[in-house]
Amino acid sequence: MDLHRTSLLNQMDYSRENKEGKPAQSTEERLDSGLDSLKEEEYQAVAAEICRLQMDCEPQQPPAGTAELHDWKTQTTEDGDTLLHLAIIHEAKDYIRTMIDLSKNTDFLNTQNDLRQTPLHLAVITNQAGVCQHLLASSCDPTLVDNRGDTPLHIACRHGDLLCFSVITQNCQTEHLRTMMAACNYHGQNCLHLASVHGFLSLVESMVELGADINAKEQRNGRSALHLAVDQQNLLLVKLLLKKGADPNLLSSGGHTPYHLTYGCSSADIRQELYSRTDPNLRELPDSESDDSEEEEDESDDKVDYDDFEWNGH
Repeated sequence: MDLHRTSLLNQMDYSRENKEGKPAQSTEERLDSGLDSLKEEEYQAVAAEICRLQMDCEPQQPPAGTAELHDWKTQTTEDGDTLLHLAIIHEAKDYIRTMIDLSKNTDFLNTQNDLRQTPLHLAVITNQAGVCQHLLASSCDPTLVDNRGDTPLHIACRHGDLLCFSVITQNCQTEHLRTMMAACNYHGQNCLHLASVHGFLSLVESMVELGADINAKEQRNGRSALHLAVDQQNLLLVKLLLKKGADPNLLSSGGHTPYHLTYGCSSADIRQELYSRTDPNLRELPDSESDDSEEEEDESDDKVDYDDFEWNGH
């Protein structure tokens, strides 16, 4: 497939820090700038650009490793996006389907752009569950992480996307599912933590039923999902986690139980819910409270503190 480039492709600057040294943008900002800023005539130009793709579809795909890489698979924008990335961003469904079918069981489906996003990451971000299913059925790797350390499942949990979450968990290999649910991103949070922080009860319940560790701690400050639920003053989530077996006596890195976090909070119901379940020896606040306790350290999820090239095996 040949791509006849125009200046339009070079205008698609969704990106992170690029070659001119521009500051990095978040994943959401990148996609917003690519989708929302397009005027009608610009969108039509993009559609026309995709229509110029000429696919050479053989009746049978040659055995892996014997065919030369199609030219269209090597085409990328300044942001590292392949034509499949662009087709997913602009929801060009026919071209998405054709490119995936021509790339089954190949590493092309796992190509990462400059933000280290795979096509599956972008399919989740753009809420295209059908594309997620097609990619997984074609043997893409769902465990790869982007420049925030997020797998596509992390993104679904952060956004509360139950449909993409269901497609990923139901169509990936068992070992991949375990890896994704256990993996912590560069903020030290796993999928259960993200769903808990944002109060997505259905996702929390589904993950626990799928085998997620309900007592897993954040890597930054040792808070469990129950700590996070108390911190968010989410009574329904507190009840759900306790019902599913969350440990109310689990200590954070600062030595605090979930009950300790109820001090100074307005919800008497949460305090009452935890009181009888908490060990009497763990109800009183520790004698010395450090300034770096998790109550005082509520760092934003949007700031990336790591730029490692390898995390969780990737």
